[in-house]
Amino acid sequence: MNRYLEQARALEHELIENRRTLHAYAETGFELPKTLAFVERELKSCGLIPVRVGRAGVSCTIGSGGQTILLRADMDALPMAEQTGLDFAAQNGNCHSCGHDCHTAMLLAAAKLLKRNEANLRGTVKLMFQPAEEQLAGALDMIEAGILENPQVDAAMALHIMSGMPHSHTGAVTYCKGPALYSGDAVRITVSGKDAHGSTPEAGVDAINIAAHIVIALQEILAREIPCTDHAVLIVGKIEGGTTCNTLAGTAVLEASVRAITRESRDFIKRRIQEISQTVAATYRGRAEVEFVYGMPPLVTDVALSEELASYCAEVAGGDMVHEMPTSNGSEDFTAVAERVPSAVFMLGVGSIDEGHTCSMHNPGMLVNESALAEGAALYANCAARYLEAHSR
Repeated sequence: MNRYLEQARALEHELIENRRTLHAYAETGFELPKTLAFVERELKSCGLIPVRVGRAGVSCTIGSGGQTILLRADMDALPMAEQTGLDFAAQNGNCHSCGHDCHTAMLLAAAKLLKRNEANLRGTVKLMFQPAEEQLAGALDMIEAGILENPQVDAAMALHIMSGMPHSHTGAVTYCKGPALYSGDAVRITVSGKDAHGSTPEAGVDAINIAAHIVIALQEILAREIPCTDHAVLIVGKIEGGTTCNTLAGTAVLEASVRAITRESRDFIKRRIQEISQTVAATYRGRAEVEFVYGMPPLVTDVALSEELASYCAEVAGGDMVHEMPTSNGSEDFTAVAERVPSAVFMLGVGSIDEGHTCSMHNPGMLVNESALAEGAALYANCAARYLEAHSR
């Protein structure tokens, strides 16, 4: 058995208890007081010195000199009420159906493993406990605060659990080389018209009518302007407007999301949303203001690093449990790290459909097979140690 996996198994009870504690906290965005205090306390307990980075991030280093590899775990939850029925379910209207409680607990265990083996490290491991991943904002905030500097990061790895999918068998490890995840953008379109009573429609400008025409026109981007080989998604998920059934609405607000696999498609779609919305609104005597609320480019992993770390994952999970997968259609703000340093992302199965896990990620009923978490801690630790050994100066 791999030595890090053996040591992680010995920490399994503690690791699961930590995960359950974090699961019950379920704090969102940058507002993570209990989570941050817990992470810092656990790091200090194993002899590490945590430091705050940015608005709500935590970091520390293990080892010294040589190459530096960064290991990242996100900490925030989702603003949805949990429906698992677990004894340790969050009671505050939020839940960790994103799996970030598992990521944080696994990286805390990996920190303990790496600290115990610090004398054997051939370089530096930097830990990144990140807030606000679900807002696609936390990674960039920590980068702007210097997480990739002092010491300068040479490579980075993220680990994410996966449940409720055909390929998310407990203990299975999957990864993508190159394009790994789609971009993700939230768009708000505010349509301005003029209120009028239904008996005198000529006196007004119907913002709801304009909004309806915008929705239809936006679909033409994918149907007529994007190559069929260039996958992208554009949906309008929310419309609000009007006050009564017998008046013309003076305002309407549309909220849309965009996903694309290339930067070029993403930029093109965003530009066309603005052009179409404003032109359609003007056609019907109104105005449209387009706001890109938040967003993140596609995640592209480093091919060579992904292949290298996959071999180290196989030392923990077994070669028959590590597989390359096609591009996933989710989004991740680890993109901000991957744009700046060679990076790799791995998915750890914690329960497949065949194993009875019918709720997937971001479903408030998602369940986790906690027996996989020790393997996750070992994956973090082994990949870091073996990378430093291979790249020692």
